[in-house]
Amino acid sequence: MPEQKPLKFLFIINPIAGGKNKDEWETAIHEYFHDTSHTIDFHILTGENDETAVKKSIDDKKPDRAVAVGGDGTVTMVAKLIRNTPIALGILPAGSANGMAKELEIPATVKEALDISVTGISTRIDMIEINDEICLHLSDIGLNAQLIKYFEEGKLRGKAGYAKVLLKVLWNKQMMEVIIGSKEKEIRRKAFMVVLANASKYGFGAVINPESKLDDGFFEVIVIRRLALSELLKMIFKPQPFNPKKIEVFHARAVSIETIKRAHFQVDGEYLGKVKKIKGTILEKSLSILLPPDK
Repeated sequence: MPEQKPLKFLFIINPIAGGKNKDEWETAIHEYFHDTSHTIDFHILTGENDETAVKKSIDDKKPDRAVAVGGDGTVTMVAKLIRNTPIALGILPAGSANGMAKELEIPATVKEALDISVTGISTRIDMIEINDEICLHLSDIGLNAQLIKYFEEGKLRGKAGYAKVLLKVLWNKQMMEVIIGSKEKEIRRKAFMVVLANASKYGFGAVINPESKLDDGFFEVIVIRRLALSELLKMIFKPQPFNPKKIEVFHARAVSIETIKRAHFQVDGEYLGKVKKIKGTILEKSLSILLPPDK
């Protein structure tokens, strides 16, 4: 490990993430930092008032780096609490999808991920404020949000659980009527799904936003008008611009989306119920995040 100024780390651990319990995560982290000059502290999530409790830990410990040990929900919560501060976000991927970690090419192995939390390059990136939520990765209304709802309610996990809810969603799929408004224009569309994208791809690898840049001061609005096999294959195997008659992409700094009927809504993998209106606004370079040195 390269010589560097001693740093204070706060690890925010989802205790059931990745099939490990909190003791296993703490042991692995302690072993990594043995014989280093860095200081480490832990905050274990309980599922009750986590955001308030983590904020207090950050205020009390005043870390240089806050490392989220969990999936996209844990990562986004920590990002929300340290935005517009000098504290840098590290990620130890431990969820079921780990979309943001894959976006940033952070390895799933503990040692390599910790290497990035210690020696990675701190870079400021954008986030999106959507209603009262913070989106670091991807948010959407419609098909995918409904899939997340069914997955959370189901008893099966892993690929079998995902395949079961995917079939259910596709069988019951319905189009939405949406009104999308920005400073420049207003459009009406029928769509299966509308995505507000800060990043480029979902945790399972499909590239929904090939034009993504995390620090360009814009996010993308992706309107899925048709479930076309040709476009789905692009997402999975060869990311490139979509056919706008099937999937439209708009750049935006602020947008409002209204639906005629209430639609399923999710932010960074967390299902948030049904909504009739969402507003998204770019939060330009509001988060310091640790990236691999060669990213």
